[in-house]
Amino acid sequence: MGPFKEISKFRISTCLWESTLSEKDFDELLLEAVDEGLSSIGGSAKHAIFFYLETVFHIKRREIPHRIEDFAAAIEKIFGLGANCLEILIMNHLYEKVKGTVQLDEPKDFTFTKYVDAVKRSFLEKKKAEEPVQFEQIEAES
Repeated sequence: MGPFKEISKFRISTCLWESTLSEKDFDELLLEAVDEGLSSIGGSAKHAIFFYLETVFHIKRREIPHRIEDFAAAIEKIFGLGANCLEILIMNHLYEKVKGTVQLDEPKDFTFTKYVDAVKRSFLEKKKAEEPVQFEQIEAES
């Protein structure tokens, strides 16, 4: 049997990239994109916005990835029509960070929250496709 006898001692499985790890990676990229977008209006203004988000809207910085709709609504209340410019800046920074294509389900009904959801889906699918194969040695059956 040659090499096949040795191969039978191994079980092939995909390396377990826990979805939470990939989601944490995405969350961090999103927070960096938010930071960079808000920094475009100035460092002091960015800190004031985070303070306002936390005290008035009860959204902590680290909660933004899980409360993206609340974050978008708060930004719209703070900036009015100007929120669109800020959201576009954040989307541009996020796109640069994930380095991938984004598939929008309905490009006609394009919103900030739908874009973030689409980028997250694309990012997680890309990470899943990149999972390495792991070999585990198992006990030989007698």
